[in-house]
Amino acid sequence: MDIKVPEVGESIVEAVIGQWLVADGASVEEDDILLELETDKVNLEVPAETSGVLEILVAEGETVEIGAVIGRIQEGAAAPAESPADKQKTTAPAEEESKEEEPAAASAEAEQADTAEAAVNPAAAKLATERGIDLSTIKGSGRGGRILVDDIPAAAAQPAAVEPPEKEPEKTPEPKKTEPVPAPDKAKPKPGDDSRSERVPMTPIRKRIAEKLLSVRQQTAMLTTFNEIDMQRIMQLRKNHQEVFQRKHGVKLGFMSFFVKACVESLKEFPAVNARIDGDDIVYQHFYDIGIAVGGKKGLVVPIIRDADRLRFDAIEKTIRDFGERAESNKLTLNELQGGTFTISNGGIFGSVLSTPLLNPPQSGILGMHAIQDRPVVRDGQIVIRPIMNIALSYDHRIIDGREAVGFLKQVKTYIEDPEEMLLEL
Repeated sequence: MDIKVPEVGESIVEAVIGQWLVADGASVEEDDILLELETDKVNLEVPAETSGVLEILVAEGETVEIGAVIGRIQEGAAAPAESPADKQKTTAPAEEESKEEEPAAASAEAEQADTAEAAVNPAAAKLATERGIDLSTIKGSGRGGRILVDDIPAAAAQPAAVEPPEKEPEKTPEPKKTEPVPAPDKAKPKPGDDSRSERVPMTPIRKRIAEKLLSVRQQTAMLTTFNEIDMQRIMQLRKNHQEVFQRKHGVKLGFMSFFVKACVESLKEFPAVNARIDGDDIVYQHFYDIGIAVGGKKGLVVPIIRDADRLRFDAIEKTIRDFGERAESNKLTLNELQGGTFTISNGGIFGSVLSTPLLNPPQSGILGMHAIQDRPVVRDGQIVIRPIMNIALSYDHRIIDGREAVGFLKQVKTYIEDPEEMLLEL
């Protein structure tokens, strides 16, 4: 039976063989996990559809198209029997083994080396060699600590290995001679020398991100409008109720849940911001699946909070926390990354104070949150210091007019600055 790369989604056309979990020629049972595939959105495990002996046709690190045959299972076959020589080795007398027994420390080192070699993706090992990286200093993010391509840092990031000083022979000290310093022209790279640069292939997810961001600029009439929010009321509310909220729900009360709620209520008042274009039609969506942009190990992903209008604050906070944790370990499913009617991106956690977020097609709007800064503002004729956050709304001008975009952003501002109105549904 052929092992083929399964269809994952309409937009996914290729995958990378991440890791074979079963050795070539080994016996497998039905439903055993054979390998991990890496795509531009998610990683997935491929199970055995029958029992038999595995034959691997495509090595780890290779890029393959959806539907490609990457291995076979010989049904009814058995794994090769142990040869007489191997059998003789395993049944050798104890006294024979004792003669060839190595010190415990050396044996442990050999076993550790074998384990380390088996826990490295071949493509990662090749890249580490090219960059002069010591694999023993790398912590793998794959199954069982396996080292993947994305775990290999640039050569400059690799800590320099410290070699033990050589023991000098005992002899009469002699005056030290000053070594000549190389001429400056010898240290300069020759014309065309690429020793100061490095060429690294894009990962599937990075290629997909690049293609998607470029298409946003080419296929939408994107425009951005800005506003600022006084965060004092929200910050005081969180401070007053944080301890009780965390004790009751087991999760902290963050800013994101307030913004999700504020966006949902504002989308109800400005339905065009929650709509999308389909051919020559505008599709008004009367449900609120809010995408939350999070940075994963392999790049930016946008998991979806389904029916956010029906969720309480604690459920939203727990969902966002779960998304963040699983994005780091590449455990998000494809279904969690598909769909969505509107997106929120919080660049403020990285220190950004102002930016223009890019649309997440086919959505027509995205809200950008930014870092909170203390600024002087005028309140009731007096200059006071308040915590201010810049917010930005990027929108598709083909279906959203400027009036609607500005009105939507002002409504979000109103809900955050006066949260009681939103919480009481006034």
